[in-house]
Amino acid sequence: MFGSRSYQVLPDGRLLVLYSDPLRAGGSLAVVDPASGSLTDLNTPFTSFGSLSVAQVGGKLLVATTGGSSRKPSAVALLEVDSVDDLLKAKPDQWQMIRLSTKSQVSENYLSEPMTIEYPTDDGQTAFMNYYAPRNQDYQLPPGQTPPLLVKIHGGPTSQASTAFNLGYQYWTSRGFAIADVNYGGSTGYGRSYRNRLRRNWGIVDVADCSNAAKHLAQQGKADEKRLCIDGGSAGGYTTLACLAFRDVFSAGASHYGVADLELLAQETHKFESRYLDQLIGPYPAEKKVYEERSPIHALDKFTAPTAFFQGTEDQVVPPNQATDMYEALKKQGLKTALVMFEGEGHGFRQATNIRRALDGEFFFYGKALGFDAKMPDGLEPIQVVN
Repeated sequence: MFGSRSYQVLPDGRLLVLYSDPLRAGGSLAVVDPASGSLTDLNTPFTSFGSLSVAQVGGKLLVATTGGSSRKPSAVALLEVDSVDDLLKAKPDQWQMIRLSTKSQVSENYLSEPMTIEYPTDDGQTAFMNYYAPRNQDYQLPPGQTPPLLVKIHGGPTSQASTAFNLGYQYWTSRGFAIADVNYGGSTGYGRSYRNRLRRNWGIVDVADCSNAAKHLAQQGKADEKRLCIDGGSAGGYTTLACLAFRDVFSAGASHYGVADLELLAQETHKFESRYLDQLIGPYPAEKKVYEERSPIHALDKFTAPTAFFQGTEDQVVPPNQATDMYEALKKQGLKTALVMFEGEGHGFRQATNIRRALDGEFFFYGKALGFDAKMPDGLEPIQVVN
């Protein structure tokens, strides 16, 4: 992002830095002393951060950022202290919330907090996820029952799962689902070698890590192995479809404007990401066969789980016909499926009604696929599930 800053030089030469610890969910704010190499965490109320700004005004040291956590909405926040030493001693309640990103208020008794889990994956490696257990003060799982799981796939694909306040995630956990927000190999925040795992391996490493996350949670008694679901948007939608096509792990899934044809993406992607896929898969067209082999749209006969598609009609990144073609093929195979086309929407949904219908529609679809009672709210157009 233009203008984004993950560190700032403080007046005495020390550095204010943002960093992530693989064993902690979210990010941390710290001061680094270049002379000694020491790193001292600051005590803040946040686990997710935006860009950093530092200024000296009237003899005061000001630190500004956007900060949030899994239970508190992100806010423009300001800390005012006298010196760097005072910065190190600052307490969470010293941060002033200048402006909240939302005025929504939800009792913490309905909010799940993520825990980081490192788990085994292919080739003797380990990967990471943020696990959210179901949480609702009004309901409890029946004794001896484990929850259904929704594996969430971040976009990018070289991005990172965030621990910022996310009502979309809490929607699921308050309805009895656990969530695994996977930082598969290739995600940022775990060092260069971890990020480089995805080089030439998009559709391989991410698929393995997301599938193994679900299997690990089932083995640990944190998810029901017969009710494992997966979803993602854009690049995350590609991994979702690839998991459903090339692995026999999930009971159902949903693609939100997901990439189904890698070759078409290489041919028509926008200028900013031109040649990006050369690193993720291989040079195109020299590696044309690899692009075809890893494209879910060419492996429709391998799908065995119910799959829903949510797609904008004006999407310039993923042509809508990819979703319609896959829907028609799965429908013909007798698989339970649904296709929801949002008029006027592009690559990602912007209209509030459509965002809500996609969320409620996915829950409704899983109800049909997994056999639990789910209804579309009054006032929303029903989702048509076939087979």
